[in-house]
Amino acid sequence: MKNLFSWQRLWPHLVAVIGFMILSVAYVSPVLQGKKLSATDEIQAKGAAREVLDYNKKTGEWSWWTNSMFGGMPSYLVAADYPTSIPTKIGQGVNKLLPAPANYFLIGMVSAYVLFLVLGAGGWLAAIGAVAFSFSCFNAINLEAGHISQVIAIMYAPGVLAGVILAFRRNWLAGAAVTALFLSLELYANHVQITYYLGIGIVILVMMESVAMIKKGLTKNLVMVLGGLALAAVVAVGTHTTRLWNAYDYTRETIRGKSELSPSAKKADPKKGDGLDKEYAFTYSYGVGELLTLVIPNAYGGASYGPLSNTSETYKTLTGRGVDAATAQNIVQQLPLYWGDQPIMGGPNYIGAIVFFLFVLGLFIVKSPLKYWAAGVIVLYVIWALGSSFAAINYLFFDYFPMFNKFRAMTMVISLAQLLMVLVGVLALAAIAQKTITANELQKPFLISTAITAGLMLIMALLPGVFLGFKGVNDPQLGQQFSQMAQDQAFGQQIVNSVVQDREGLMKGDAIRGLIFIALAAGLVWFFAQNKLKSVVFYSVLLLLVIFDLFGIDKRYLNNEDFVSAYVAQGVTTPSPADEQILRDTDPDYKVYDVASQGGPFNSAQASYFHKSLGGYHAAKMRRYQELFENQFFTEKPNMEVLNMLNAKYFITPDEQGNRVAQPNPQAYGHAWFVKSYKVVPNADAEMAALRTVNLRTEAVIDQHFAAKLEGLKAGTDSTAKISLISYKPDELIYESNSGSEGLAVFSEIYYNVRDEWKVTIDDKPADLLRANYVLRALRIPAGKHTIKFRFEPVSVSAGKMIDLVSSLLLVGLIAGAIFVESKGKKNV
Repeated sequence: MKNLFSWQRLWPHLVAVIGFMILSVAYVSPVLQGKKLSATDEIQAKGAAREVLDYNKKTGEWSWWTNSMFGGMPSYLVAADYPTSIPTKIGQGVNKLLPAPANYFLIGMVSAYVLFLVLGAGGWLAAIGAVAFSFSCFNAINLEAGHISQVIAIMYAPGVLAGVILAFRRNWLAGAAVTALFLSLELYANHVQITYYLGIGIVILVMMESVAMIKKGLTKNLVMVLGGLALAAVVAVGTHTTRLWNAYDYTRETIRGKSELSPSAKKADPKKGDGLDKEYAFTYSYGVGELLTLVIPNAYGGASYGPLSNTSETYKTLTGRGVDAATAQNIVQQLPLYWGDQPIMGGPNYIGAIVFFLFVLGLFIVKSPLKYWAAGVIVLYVIWALGSSFAAINYLFFDYFPMFNKFRAMTMVISLAQLLMVLVGVLALAAIAQKTITANELQKPFLISTAITAGLMLIMALLPGVFLGFKGVNDPQLGQQFSQMAQDQAFGQQIVNSVVQDREGLMKGDAIRGLIFIALAAGLVWFFAQNKLKSVVFYSVLLLLVIFDLFGIDKRYLNNEDFVSAYVAQGVTTPSPADEQILRDTDPDYKVYDVASQGGPFNSAQASYFHKSLGGYHAAKMRRYQELFENQFFTEKPNMEVLNMLNAKYFITPDEQGNRVAQPNPQAYGHAWFVKSYKVVPNADAEMAALRTVNLRTEAVIDQHFAAKLEGLKAGTDSTAKISLISYKPDELIYESNSGSEGLAVFSEIYYNVRDEWKVTIDDKPADLLRANYVLRALRIPAGKHTIKFRFEPVSVSAGKMIDLVSSLLLVGLIAGAIFVESKGKKNV
């Protein structure tokens, strides 16, 4: 072990990691002043998790249910802890090494550094590749938006690849250990979509490498490699059993699961029995032309809204028509510059002009079979990212490929394509540095690669209008706005024409910028290949060029202005007067319906931070809950009784000045109520229709699946029957009932019982939980005075914790075994 951990072997890597840390902090330097990143989705997540986190702080326990969003939902995907999962603790510890978001850049660089070392690139090239991957614009933009789990999953992806490649190329046991470690951290990120896309690429790699080993007659070795990787996968998944089991069960009940409504009723794709609606899933799809943004960031204008300078055509048009300079300055700071088809664009997924050049060069000179795998998977990922723009193939994947229809915004898969582009580029540099290709052999592919990449930049700089139109679908509305402001139709069109000219100008500027970086990088590579540059000079200058290239674009989107003081960051959770008014209500369990938040009740967790909300912000809403609102409330004739039965005790609405105003709703049904009668219906369609025809205050609508449990019940014989909530916890509700006869009670709580998670007792004796009114809980209660308890106890948690622990110990053992074998210098391939 002395040789394995010798100073001579470790110090270069320690220097690299320290360098990564310095670079990460330097990019987000405001964190040194204690400032925080103000990211929209992170703020929303804080609101969603407030009840669960407060409960944990108060009791030391984690509630697996929260009422803070959508009337109630499992808190699996909102906030939780997994104390017996060692990778979870490792991931949490790694996240604390640096202030966020510097820590995420560090994770990406270390993970990619390991990958490129495994590929034999050497320390300098591994560091260059690590920086190129971690600081790709996609990561910066998603951090700015607050898509933290997505970024973490992307950042750990190179490490997973490193383990698989190591298993096939050098050492099956070490490869299995590295795969298990990084895959467990990848799963810790809790972004199944990225892991899914990564997994497809790895499966293709495993198949390719397996065929190669079989051809070489290494079948026995292949069995060991595949066995090791299978063990790694089982162990890694096992360390997150609780999390994944929870997610699996919950997903079946969300909009990604199967609906019981007929296609006409749910307004979904009639070809699909489950999964997301196809139109919804492909809302975010790249246009074919948008692929240019990989190498020319402003090819499509950048972000949805962005600034122009005082030298822009739009500014000149405004001031030329008499608009004062200050007003014109303000206007050009927020213009719709993105002109693609996606509804919202945070910014381009720029991979870097230098990486683009090296990638193309690698396609010509890299001899490793990994090149063909990477190129093929890149093509696949790009096709997926095109979404509906490549419908002929992607709709087939959506309809028939396992799990493909569970995800939306497939544009994010481009991040993994970018990783593979960096990989091919690093392999190209390694081939040149290690002299596996001579200067003479390099000459032709070098000239072709330079001509392709620099030529593209030159053509787009000189003739952009030949290939792109720069006109957005929302330009007519923009013109109308300015026409109305100036009471001049021609003025509005002038503004639109000016914006189009500015978009073209932005494109030209970035194309010229890219041309310069490609020329500089190409010159460096050529002189280095000709032995006219020392290695240390070549590597240092190339690293600096990569940093300048990527930082220059990243800073357009994630920059110092995105950071605020800790005090200001805390201010986003300051209650409004409306919130304060509602919070004075001592009732422990009522719901709030907020229509004053930006984006509407179902796109904001602002109310969730302070109240138990009927709205919220989460991609995994319960399907039945969403269907209830789509069919009963978001219609021409909203059914207000839906809000009443959900116990919407308060509405938050905007006044004329846009301030939040609290309005009590005296019609809310309360915590629970006995009904006078019930109506059994044959299916979900009938259940949904009946909600508009029955008096939900006095009658319950019951699906026939629960009819057997109501046999012999004569509801409504006691008009004095009463039921009250006497104790509230997020995962435990205790009621007291009193009635002269047996009755049926409906509770204003969301029904969720995939594996009998809600344990219901009446006087400590088990009782059957029923579903009423499409989404609510109901219970058959005997006559007399009784104590009723609802306790959320998922078997996925109780059993999953033990599997997490056992798998975590196996992970430690696997890593320890690999280290021991490596330290002894033993070969196991």
